[in-house]
Amino acid sequence: MRVLAAMSGGVDSAVAAARAVDAGHEVVGVHLALSASPGTLRTGSRGCCSKEDAGDARRAADVLGIPFYVWDFADRFKEDVIDDFVAAYAAGETPNPCLRCNEKIKFSALADRAVALGFDAVVTGHYARLEDGVLRRAVDADKDQSYVLAVLTADQLSRAMFPVGDTPKPQIRAEAAERGLAVADKPDSHDICFIPSGDTRAFLGAKIGIRPGAVVDSDGTKLGDHDGVHGFTIGQRKGLGLPGPAADGKPRYVTGIDPESGTVSVGSVQDLEVWTVLADRAIWTSGATPDGPIECIVQVRAHGGTAPAVAEPVDGGLVVRLREPLTGVAKGQAVVLYRPDSSGDEVLGSGTISGTEREPQARAAELADNAR
Repeated sequence: MRVLAAMSGGVDSAVAAARAVDAGHEVVGVHLALSASPGTLRTGSRGCCSKEDAGDARRAADVLGIPFYVWDFADRFKEDVIDDFVAAYAAGETPNPCLRCNEKIKFSALADRAVALGFDAVVTGHYARLEDGVLRRAVDADKDQSYVLAVLTADQLSRAMFPVGDTPKPQIRAEAAERGLAVADKPDSHDICFIPSGDTRAFLGAKIGIRPGAVVDSDGTKLGDHDGVHGFTIGQRKGLGLPGPAADGKPRYVTGIDPESGTVSVGSVQDLEVWTVLADRAIWTSGATPDGPIECIVQVRAHGGTAPAVAEPVDGGLVVRLREPLTGVAKGQAVVLYRPDSSGDEVLGSGTISGTEREPQARAAELADNAR
């Protein structure tokens, strides 16, 4: 096949491209320029898309002996990822920009251009596995990225390749060193790539500005003031701007965000428990929507815990009723569904969380009994 290798300048994408070459594919490397000011987007292991990254990607391509290009996607990235991120936080949501980047940039804009140029697939260094069109968790559980890939449609997955998902990260680094790739020991990027400082609140504050509001407890008593709901996420414990813990000595957590009134509610950890997750924009990785409720295992954060549940497709979205409560579930995050078999690694689909409900376990169990 003729494949396009998305090369970020890191070790994972370099080894992914190398493995595609080993597999006999005709490989062309491409680095995505996602910033109009690439010199500003790396601080040590934070950030990406810098001139340093582009240079590292080019050198890796030279070692592999493949053609290499830099494609400018800065405008698309700003519109589809950065602006979306800012707007979501302003609306009291907690989005995952990696999900949006995969959905809108790497496997939409990039893949569409690749197909238009005659390529059969896009190769990336994501830690996930594709087996006969089925998206699965990576072998390396600590690096698994199936959660941020669960927004891909069956058509997008049919044009994707994840060559490193079957290998633990230490072996990937060792393989890169054996191949003579200079990025073998390059630190992994972390945090949000377009916020190299790591200070999300400051970044959002500069974009959104001051929008003062009140911090209240569960009975509505005002506890303090804040400069904007963009500084808070559901489940947040630190940085609340309050003088101390609750009257009972226990810590407070953000339990609710109302962007219209600017009110941030806080409460106990028990107040965070939810039994039902509502989601929009359901995506089924097989391409087929189930005709009724299904048993599944759900995950609501990229590296969060999981819980058994029953998911039902409703009006293009999802109603997910949990067998066990989850905490810290926020609007704008994705709820990802996995098949509840012995491995639990097959992705069934996903949705964008639009709301949550608290309900007794008995109700959840009753509804679960109706699942197939």
